[in-house]
Amino acid sequence: MIISSASDYREAARRKLPRFLFDYLDGGSYAEATLRENVNDLASLHLRQRVLRNVAEISLKSELFGDTFAMPVGLAPVGLGGMYARRGEVQVGRAARKANIPYVISTVSLCPLEEIIRDSGCDVWFQLYVLKDRGFMRHALQHAQALGVTKLVFTVDMPVPGARYRDRHSGMSGRGGPIRRMLQAFGKPAWSWDVGLRGRPHDLGNISHYLGKPTQLEDYIAWLGANFDPSISWQDLEWLRDVWKGPIIIKGILDPDDARDAVRFGAQGIVVSNHGGRQLDGALSTSRALPRIADAVGDKVTLLVDSGVRSGLDVVRMLALGAQGVLLGRAYIYALATEGEAGVTNLLGLIEKEMRTAMALTGVRSIAQIDRSLLA
Repeated sequence: MIISSASDYREAARRKLPRFLFDYLDGGSYAEATLRENVNDLASLHLRQRVLRNVAEISLKSELFGDTFAMPVGLAPVGLGGMYARRGEVQVGRAARKANIPYVISTVSLCPLEEIIRDSGCDVWFQLYVLKDRGFMRHALQHAQALGVTKLVFTVDMPVPGARYRDRHSGMSGRGGPIRRMLQAFGKPAWSWDVGLRGRPHDLGNISHYLGKPTQLEDYIAWLGANFDPSISWQDLEWLRDVWKGPIIIKGILDPDDARDAVRFGAQGIVVSNHGGRQLDGALSTSRALPRIADAVGDKVTLLVDSGVRSGLDVVRMLALGAQGVLLGRAYIYALATEGEAGVTNLLGLIEKEMRTAMALTGVRSIAQIDRSLLA
C-alpha cells in the first residue's frame, strides 16, 4: 500500500489491527457527530493563496514553554499506545526525539514513564486525569518530577466517560469482551505475534507502579471507571500548584469562560480540546471553539489545540486560528500501528513538508507570521 498521508495510515491500521483496538482508537461518543466535525470544520477553512512573496527560506522553529522545537507540533496523550505496536510508547518517543518535538505521555500508557524516558530520550510531558484517588495523583506527580519531567498536562474534560457505542460492539467493553478480543486477535496473526506475544507485559505501567501489582486491561477499565470524579471543581485543584513545580497545561477547554478560569487558576497553558470527539457529542469542533478562546485569553497563556488534525495544512489552519502549538492524536497512532517508529517518523516528515508547502503558498516564512490574516 502506498502511504502519502495520515488517511493512508488510517486504512493501513484498520487492516492490521484487531477490531476492538482500531475502533477504540478511531471511534467517538454517541453518533460521532463531533468526531466528524473536528475533521470537516477544519478542512472547510479557506486560506488566502498569495504569490511573489519570496518564500525561498522557510522556518518552522517555534518556542513552547521556554523550549525550542523543530516545529509547533507535539504528540498528544493517547491511552494504551503500547497495544498498537510492540512497546509502542517507546517507539513513539524515539520518533519524537528525532523530530525534535514534545511527546505527552498518557496516564494510562502501557509502558511506564521511566521506560519511555530511558529508552527514547525524548522531551516528555506528562498527562494526568482528575481522579478520586488523590493518592495516585500525588504519587504520579512526584514520580514524574523525580524522573525529570517538567511539564504537566492536566486533563479536565472527563468527570464522567462519554458513551462510546463502538467499544461495546467491538468487545473493548461490555459483555463477553475478553473472549471477543481474543478471537479478533487470532484473525490478525502479525499483530498477535509482534504485539500480543512479543510486546508483553500488557501492563498499565504508571498505574501498576502505584498499586504495586500488574494492572491488566480489565483492571484498567474497572479502576478508571471507579475513579472518575464528577464532584471536582477549580477549588479542588489548589493543591496542584504546591505539588507541581513546572508549567501546568489545562487540557479539555472548549468555552471562553472556562479558559478565563484556567488563567485565574494560574495555568501556563491551555489545550483547546474535545477529547477527539470522545466525550460530549454535539460539542463544538476545536477549530470553531479556538478563535473565541484565543480572543478571551490573549497572550496570558500558551494556547495549544488538538482534535481533527490530519495534515500539515491542518496545522497551519489551527495556527491561523490562534493556536501556538498543535497536538497530533489519532494520526500518529495510525502510523504507529502500521509501521511502528518508522511510521511515526515518516508521518512527521509528511506533516513538516505539508506545513512548508502551505506556508509557501500563503506567503509566510516563519511561524510568527501565521495569523488570521491567512484566512480567506
